[in-house]
Amino acid sequence: MLKRFFLNALSSFLGAWVAIVIFGAVCIMVIVGLVARLGISQTNQAQVTKDSVLTINLKGEIDETEMPVDFDYTTLMAGDINKKQSLALLTSAIEAAAENKNVKAIYLKCNSIAASPATLNAIRNSLLKFKESGKKIIAYGDMLAMGDYYIATVADELYMNPGGNVTLKGLGGMTPFFKGLFEKIGIQFQVVKVGTYKSAVEPYIHEHMSEPARAQLDTLYGSMWGIICDGICEQRKGITPAKIDSLINKEFIFLRQGKVALDAGLIDGLYYERSMDSIIAVGINKKKDDLNFIDPTLLVSQEELLTGLSSKNQIALVYASGEILDGGGDNTINYEKYVPLIVSLAENEKVKGMVLRVNSPGGSVFGSEQIGDALDYFQSKGKPIAVSMGDYAASGGYWISSCANRIFADPLTITGSIGIFGLIPNVEGLTKKLGVNMELVSTNPEASFPSLFMPLNSHQLQGMQEMVEEGYNQFVARVSKGRKLSESKVRRIGEGRVWDAVTAMRIGLVDQLGGVQDAIDWVAENLTIENYEVTRYPRYETSVWDILPNVMNMQMKDKFISSLETEINPWLFKRVVRTLERKPVQALMPEINVGFVAN
Repeated sequence: MLKRFFLNALSSFLGAWVAIVIFGAVCIMVIVGLVARLGISQTNQAQVTKDSVLTINLKGEIDETEMPVDFDYTTLMAGDINKKQSLALLTSAIEAAAENKNVKAIYLKCNSIAASPATLNAIRNSLLKFKESGKKIIAYGDMLAMGDYYIATVADELYMNPGGNVTLKGLGGMTPFFKGLFEKIGIQFQVVKVGTYKSAVEPYIHEHMSEPARAQLDTLYGSMWGIICDGICEQRKGITPAKIDSLINKEFIFLRQGKVALDAGLIDGLYYERSMDSIIAVGINKKKDDLNFIDPTLLVSQEELLTGLSSKNQIALVYASGEILDGGGDNTINYEKYVPLIVSLAENEKVKGMVLRVNSPGGSVFGSEQIGDALDYFQSKGKPIAVSMGDYAASGGYWISSCANRIFADPLTITGSIGIFGLIPNVEGLTKKLGVNMELVSTNPEASFPSLFMPLNSHQLQGMQEMVEEGYNQFVARVSKGRKLSESKVRRIGEGRVWDAVTAMRIGLVDQLGGVQDAIDWVAENLTIENYEVTRYPRYETSVWDILPNVMNMQMKDKFISSLETEINPWLFKRVVRTLERKPVQALMPEINVGFVAN
């Protein structure tokens, strides 16, 4: 409610100005960008020639798979539009590079990757497998953020800028608590929940973290940090977990320049980036001028990621990434889209099994239950399901995972959180501050239940608590059935507690440590089929917004900046944006204004 209030105020203040800015940007960038693309495509096509080096830019956020570009006017105004890289594309490119005889090495450019530990680990494991081909990995960074460094430690040669530093700090996170803020503006939150460790509600009702919440995070971070340290030490000879902790706690390595990191054995050398072409050439015994640097999209196009529809033996790889919502966009798990998809796959005779890739912190109970039922229907057709867990598969994310025939998780996956809560805001104090008095007239006492404008009474809270407990019992029963555990054990390991994957496997919530390919292999083995194709879902069609990152890469920033002075009618702007966002193929009638006016 508060968020919507601020957003409405902000949009009223900036609406017309934003319309002027974006329309000019979109028009010039799209028209000139498309022309530029056509010209460049004919004169400067990159190819995978001999002596190619796959360049992986460890920068920015990483999506699970190819996703539509989110339209964000703030990035348009900054002239900084970049389509996120995807884990699916990166790992597929690394695999292709190992098999392509023209690719001689991988060059890792470390530029502050922003990804959760399990995603980092998936990229890292792909690179470790690449090394089995006998080809080299060479890494460089002006600075080596912790995520960059964790991945880059697999490199045969790891270099850094002399003025840079290795920002090893350990794992941790700050949690803001908003109770004091909301009290000042007259908003209170009423909570009903099941689970001692179900701490997602705490920032709204407490000023400090509870001891159970702190204890579970201490355990979780400690386990994950142990895995990360062990991974670093396996690749960097002479480095031990104790030495890493000493470098962080005593030497403040994250503040020290490159020579300290070099002396400690964290890196292999100090160079400026301009030297890397020569270093790579020497590393693979080639001439610098013969090197051909290529990017992942050249090795693996989007079309290749979406092949397999014609095969008679298909394994559906379904990506369930984001928060589970009752409604939502492309970057969420909307049951209204996923249920029909899963049902259609169940009824498709070509689809023999499924890998459900779950990367979700949970969300709607109703949405989770609907998707769970659709997955049950898929299995009722005699088709197996393996779950591959990403960064998170917790709460609702675990709900939809729990009845799979086999559950795989990355060692750094966060899972569990078997619990349910309800959070009901009461804005009575805010309305009084604003001079608004709400009066209710109704035929029944609960006609306006739950109301934002008055606190719940004890009877209403009891009703909400019973509803939450019913949902929790349903959750427990589903996990008990799917994992073949007694309900009493599920309740002991539930209570809303989150677990690292290694511990989750020990207590029965996960079957095996592994990634997407391990899950695919398991499904194929259980189907006893040798020739199969993997088909990825959900599928999407590109729009103009997906072209914009390429436009920006064509040195269009100056034209974009000049377009900010363009003025346009806001109504026309909305029409243009709506048209651009539509899919290329439409069954759409002409717009007819009949002339009726709503009273």
